[in-house]
Parts: sequence; C-alpha cells; structure tokens
Amino acid sequence: MKVLLSGTAGGTGWPEPGCGCASCARLPSGHRRPFELVVDSLVRFPFSDLPDGYAARADGLGLTCPDGSALLCLPSGRAVPDGGPRYDVVLIDLLDRPERLGELRRAGLADDQSLVVAVGMDHRVRSEEELARRLRLWGAIAVPDGTELKPPPGSPWRARTDPPPVVENGGVLEGAGRRALLLGGSRSGKSAEAELRLATEPYVTYVATGPDGAGDAEWARRVRAHRRRRPAHWDTVESTDLAGVIRDATTPLLIDGLGTWLAAVFDEHGAWEGDRAPVTARCDELVAVWRQAPERIVAVSDEVGMGVVPATASGRAFRDALGRLNERLAAESEYVALVVAGRLLEL
Repeated sequence: MKVLLSGTAGGTGWPEPGCGCASCARLPSGHRRPFELVVDSLVRFPFSDLPDGYAARADGLGLTCPDGSALLCLPSGRAVPDGGPRYDVVLIDLLDRPERLGELRRAGLADDQSLVVAVGMDHRVRSEEELARRLRLWGAIAVPDGTELKPPPGSPWRARTDPPPVVENGGVLEGAGRRALLLGGSRSGKSAEAELRLATEPYVTYVATGPDGAGDAEWARRVRAHRRRRPAHWDTVESTDLAGVIRDATTPLLIDGLGTWLAAVFDEHGAWEGDRAPVTARCDELVAVWRQAPERIVAVSDEVGMGVVPATASGRAFRDALGRLNERLAAESEYVALVVAGRLLEL
C-alpha cells in the first residue's frame, strides 16, 4: 500500500484564505493545502466505487488493499468505527477530539505498530511548533503536503513507543519519563494541559482529590466543566489516599490536584490549628511512592509562591506545605512545567 497525501490541511487550507488570526498570519499562503488522499495511485478518499481487490470498511472511512494492508481515515466530526481488524495506517484529525485516537487504541483498531498521521490541520492550533509538541505526546506524526507513505520492504509501518518518544526540545526531554508535574495559578490552563498530555491513551484513571461541589454551586460548576472536558472512556477515582492510588495503579494516572489533596489532608488531621506532623508524614509517604510509581503520572498542582502573603497562620502553613511538596515532587519528576495563560514554561 502506498499512501499519497497531496494535501494535509482541513477546510480551505492552513492558513485559511482571508483569515487574520495569529495562527494563519504567521504562515505563508498555501503552507498546507486542503486534505487530499490517493492510495496506490488508484483510490481516492472517500472510498467508493473501488477497483477489484480493494474493499471498503467502516462506511467508507476504511480501506483494505490487495496486499492485505488496511488504512483508516477519520476526519473531523466522524465517530470511531465499531470493531474489526487493526489498521496499519490511521489518518486522523487530532485537533478534533484527540481522545478518538485513544478510543481506537482501546478498541484494538490501532496499536503500537500502526502509523498515526495527523490530517485536517488548521488554525485550531496556534503554530506548527505547538502541533509538533502535541503529536510527540500522542505518538503521532505530521508530514508535508505531497508526502508518500509506504513501509520499508518486509518491515512494519512504524512502531509506537510508550511512554511517548523522547524528543529534544530546547534541551528538555519532552514527554520522557514516567512522572510529569504541571504547576500554575488559578485558571492558568494547567488542568487542560494535563488532560491534553494523556488525551490519546487507551486507558487513563483520573484521580479527583477535591470535593464534589455539594452545597457550593460555583465549585459544582467547575467540577461539571472538568467532567465534560474529560474523555468518556477514562475511569475516575475520587480519593485522598494518593499514595495508595499510585502504588496500586495499573493505568496512567492524571491527578488533579495536589492543592485540593493537601487541603483535604489538613482537614482530615485537624491540622489548620492543630498538630501538623501527620500532614508532614502524609507528604513524606506521597513523595516516597511517587519515586517508585509503577505507571505514568501527570499531576497538577497550584503554584502558591507568587501571590500575597496569607493573612492567617494557617494559610501561611498551607502555602509553605504545598510549596515544599511541589519542590520535592519536582525533584523526583522527569518533566516539570509552569503553565501561564495556557502556555508552558518548562522548568
């Protein structure tokens, strides 16, 4: 099977003609042309009226070629197909619900040997650099217009590594290692970045450490917004026993967040005005388990060292405890970043 991608953008191309947004303005005209796909110089997408030896799958989104290789093209707005054999090549719009790739992997339609190529790219992402960063996290690639994809003789299309490949990025090994800590202030985008990092994983456990919002309408709205944003196939655990959750993990974990966890620990031990030694012991336990984490972890925490000095002794004690915890976990993490206005500052 030979796959020719004459165009790789969505809609009317990237940049979009006449659009003055920051994403489009920085690119030359015709940088990426509208999506166009030809297989074996014979078959165009969408797959219909096929030559002998070719078979359509998944309502015309999939194609099986005479050599037995299979391709799936999943444009924006199309649901993941039901079941069937795996695909050797997956062309997918990853700017539209990247969790669809996680659903494909969960269903066995894509695996570690599948080549995943992003298509339909446009100004939904701010730059080619940001696109490349996301694709590295997701185990996918982007190719220029006019690229022909074909495997080396006798070799699979491509092996995907998990965790994502180690890629040099300004001296930082982005995506490397098992532990990632994302720090940020309120509404900084840190939770969205954490979710983005694990968006295409087939199995994820979301660890919610905060209250469910009962009796607090504003907090309940925040909780609902987080739930709507998370992929439907993720599991959720509500617990303040973070050490136990990490120790027993069998899937990647997203912990959101350490600030609400620490506040709950203060509550559990009556430490706001009382003895804080039990809080220190819980933090020690968490750091020890974090060091030996059996699965990939992405954790979110509040950066508390840049605001005003709390007016109360208990507030200052909490700030100091969370600052120390952040520092200790950062020292035991392969990747640490500060999120400000939705942008990453790698530390």
